[in-house]
Amino acid sequence: MTTTTHRTPADTMTAYFDAWRRRDAGSLYDVLADDVVFDGPMGHVEGLEDNVASLRGLFGIVTGVTIRQVFVDGPEVATIYDLHTTEAEPISTVNWSTVENGRVTRIRAVFDPRPLTG
Repeated sequence: MTTTTHRTPADTMTAYFDAWRRRDAGSLYDVLADDVVFDGPMGHVEGLEDNVASLRGLFGIVTGVTIRQVFVDGPEVATIYDLHTTEAEPISTVNWSTVENGRVTRIRAVFDPRPLTG
């Protein structure tokens, strides 16, 4: 079970993307809530273990993440970034995340999946 931390929503999302950059799935346990939900153009994932497993799979093709802009409104954080992969040119992406008690509870990703699917 995850515990409450005193990170700001922006700090939590920085830690989330730092874990991506390091391909460090273990660090995700410190930033994702037990009941985290992900929704994006390529799927829906519920729960901590399934989200970590999904991201662990994504790490196999991610070569970098370039953060372009971060917007914070209370517990809501919108991160605009370029996702660099082995499969396509950089993909402009927006993650709209909800952070509660220092943990990500919901992530909604918006991007054009066509470069990865066809």
